[in-house]
Amino acid sequence: MIRIVDYGVGNIQAFMTLFKRLGIQAERALMPSDLVDATRLILPGVGHFDHAMQRLNDSGMRPVLEAMVLGQGVPVLGVCVGMQMLAAGSDEGNLSGLNWVPGRVRAFANNPLSARLPMPHMGWNGVQPATGARLFSAGFEDAAQFYFLHSFYFDALDKGDVAATAHYGLDFDAVVSRGHIHGVQCHPEKSHHWGAQLLKNFAEL
Repeated sequence: MIRIVDYGVGNIQAFMTLFKRLGIQAERALMPSDLVDATRLILPGVGHFDHAMQRLNDSGMRPVLEAMVLGQGVPVLGVCVGMQMLAAGSDEGNLSGLNWVPGRVRAFANNPLSARLPMPHMGWNGVQPATGARLFSAGFEDAAQFYFLHSFYFDALDKGDVAATAHYGLDFDAVVSRGHIHGVQCHPEKSHHWGAQLLKNFAEL
């Protein structure tokens, strides 16, 4: 059972609809007790980093998520701001992140290679998977395109955790995988068959 963490941030219904089309059982989790049967977790997120972290902290689900992910090894996929929340923190805010994947979220506007580009980075962009990246293990024989909408990017401390990069002034860490913990900066739920394939691969890990 895939549980989509519904803490008031993110387009939960889009994930529900896509998983239904794929024939994969998925339900939303609105409270800690909803999480206990999860064999996979989706952590969505949109908007401001601190707002998303505060909503997750206030939901009461964070301790259960940490016990399941860090203690039991339940696979998790953070999406967009949900990916950024996997880091130790963000230049966008002051709250601490989950720190499940060592790194920090940085602003494109503060990097000289991307500072003059339009913000946010919005629209379709190609990704370059790393050799052996498990989220791209099937269905990505051709170059993949994903939909992005963000002004901040994940900067992994250990580049061995980077499963794919994309380019926007600089090559940034678009997908991270550290063991059973994964994050994608793009929106797979808005990325047509490429996004559907990535979510299918995650469900089958």
